[in-house]
Amino acid sequence: MEAFTAKRPRLTVVGAGPGDPELITLKAVNALRKADVVLYDALANPVLLDYCHPFCEKVFVGKIGHQKGITQDDINHLIVEKAHSAGHVVRLKGGDPFIFGRGIEEMEYAAENEIETDYIPGISSVMSGGFSNIPLTDRRFSDGFWVITGHKSDGSLSEDLRIAAQTNATVVVLMGMSKLAVIAEIYKENNKMEIPVAIIQNATTPEEKIGVGTIGNMVKMAAENMLSNPAVIIIGEVVNFHKKHLGRLSKELLEQ
Repeated sequence: MEAFTAKRPRLTVVGAGPGDPELITLKAVNALRKADVVLYDALANPVLLDYCHPFCEKVFVGKIGHQKGITQDDINHLIVEKAHSAGHVVRLKGGDPFIFGRGIEEMEYAAENEIETDYIPGISSVMSGGFSNIPLTDRRFSDGFWVITGHKSDGSLSEDLRIAAQTNATVVVLMGMSKLAVIAEIYKENNKMEIPVAIIQNATTPEEKIGVGTIGNMVKMAAENMLSNPAVIIIGEVVNFHKKHLGRLSKELLEQ
């Protein structure tokens, strides 16, 4: 009888994309098919678990809003436990794990515990505007883009927004719905109350909602459209390309 050979402990941190299950990479699908255990987040579409083989263990480790639940330390310990006991662990995270997703923290902890690690990117929620014809850049209006967290480890808004607000770059704020009034005040200090804003909730899913306005009416617009987390805030002239306004804007550009 052949001796039992334990599986090599491995962790693959995988980006699930912004919500639409078709927006996952083929490499990510193949990782799910080979996984012994999948630890998945609240923002990862559960339909993606259908790619797993029948004996794969699936464990929900999501955090919903600010509710108390599993901690990051708990998740780190679970990764190590499952990798050493079962073999290949896939950590399925919404969006892209390397954009405010703590993916590198989990990989560091796993590596410290003698676990081989790998990373597979996903389409970030930063790109959410693109599905409503809102590009991140345009050579006529925006020289670049900033991606800023609205919820640092201490719960505060990143101070980088004060610098970004002084530029013509597109600004994307993630996890910032509780900071709308603060964001508006920063732009007001720079006399930019007319800058266009889009807020997109549950992007690329059947539950998607979008509100379009300006910095000046952003708080009211969010309330009127009942927008809440998970949502992406996009600030900049590129918001004028939103599909509701694209025809008008294109005509204006042609007339210039």
